[in-house]
Amino acid sequence: MIGMNIRILRKRNKMSQEQLAEKVNVSRQTVAKWENDEAIPDLYKSKQLAEIFQISLDQLSGGLSEEEVENLAPKGKQFFGVVKVGERGQIVIPKQARDMYHIQAGDKLVVLGEDVTKGIAILKTDSFLEFADMIRKAELAEEEAE
Repeated sequence: MIGMNIRILRKRNKMSQEQLAEKVNVSRQTVAKWENDEAIPDLYKSKQLAEIFQISLDQLSGGLSEEEVENLAPKGKQFFGVVKVGERGQIVIPKQARDMYHIQAGDKLVVLGEDVTKGIAILKTDSFLEFADMIRKAELAEEEAE
């Protein structure tokens, strides 16, 4: 399980066994043994591997299919699929995303954009306003300290 995940993740990240071995301070042979399920990395090395591949320990050690490993998003980021924009600009937020972020009918969302990457982010208004309020309070505290 973990061996196949290491192999696929290493290849996805265009690393040789030697390059990965160097990053986790082991021999190339050790990486080969991990990938062939002849040995299992200890917890410390597993944590290093998860950080290198930007995934969680659960994802690294889980019984994932090759396709699931290929579709792993970096740690802390989610991939919910592709949506189609309707004629009037409407999109349907995938159910998994709505469930994970507790988005319900009637919720207000903030849409932010970034010019360079042409990226768009969608946030719940209440979370965004809480964050903006935190920034405002921090700035006020900083001004009072001066």
